[in-house]
Amino acid sequence: MSYALDESYLVEPTGDAALTTENLAVYYGGVHQALFDANLKFAPHTITALIGASGSGKSTFLRSLNRMNDKLAKVTGKIMYQGVDLNSAAANVYAVRSQLGMVFQRPNPFAKSIRANIEFALKAHGIKDKQHLAASVESSLKGAALWDEVKDVLDDSAMALSGGQQQRLCIARAIAMQPEILLLDEPASALDPLSTSKIEETLVELAKQFTIIIVTHNMQQATRISQYCAFFHLGHVMEYDQTDRLFTQPHLAITNDYVTGSFG
Repeated sequence: MSYALDESYLVEPTGDAALTTENLAVYYGGVHQALFDANLKFAPHTITALIGASGSGKSTFLRSLNRMNDKLAKVTGKIMYQGVDLNSAAANVYAVRSQLGMVFQRPNPFAKSIRANIEFALKAHGIKDKQHLAASVESSLKGAALWDEVKDVLDDSAMALSGGQQQRLCIARAIAMQPEILLLDEPASALDPLSTSKIEETLVELAKQFTIIIVTHNMQQATRISQYCAFFHLGHVMEYDQTDRLFTQPHLAITNDYVTGSFG
C-alpha cells in the first residue's frame, strides 16, 4: 500500500515548551536526506514516544537533538532550548550534552566501578568535593531505582551487573549532571520483560523531574508510559498528538495501519 507523504497531522502540546524543533532536516553524505523538516514541540515533564518502522528517521531525529550527528551528517534547521538554538555553530556542544542526557539502545557502562561511572562526568566538569560526589552518586542511583540494589557494592565493577541493572546505571549516569531533558533510544529493546518493566517504572517517576523523549518500537510501551507520541515514516513526522488519541483515533490512514499492525 502506498501513502501520500505530503499529508501530515501535527497537534502541538499547549503551554510552555521544554524544547522545539523548527524545520529540522538531516542529510547523510551531503545528498541522502534522512529527515525532512521536523517541527515538534515537547512539553515539560512529559514522556514523548517516537515511533515508526526501522529507517523512518526517529533515531536520527533523537540523536540530532544533542548534536550526536555532527560528524556524521549535515543537520539544518533549529533546535530551540531556553531561547537558544542548539543547532547553531555558536552553541557549545559540551554544554548542550550536559542539558540533554542520552541513553542508548544497549547498556554501555564504563569498565569502571559503579561509583566511578556516576562520578566520571561530574569530575570532568570540575566537581571534586567528596561529599558532593557521594551525594550525587546516591541521588542519581536512587533516581534510577538502583540504589537499594548496589549501595553496598559501589566499588565493584559495573560490568558485573545484570543487563537491566546496567541500563539503569546508564540512566543514573545520564541524570547525574541534572539535565533538563533525557533522550533514550530504545533503552529496553535488549532487556527481558521484568527488566523492561523496571525501566518503564523508572522513566515514569523520572518524568516528574525531567522531560523525556524516547524512541521505541514497542507499541505497548508507548501507550503505557508516554503522554505524547510522534509517528515517523520515511524521514517525515506524519502525525503527532496525545498518545491515547494517536492510538485510538489517528487522523491518517498510515498511522492507523502502523499502530494496528497492518503496516507494510
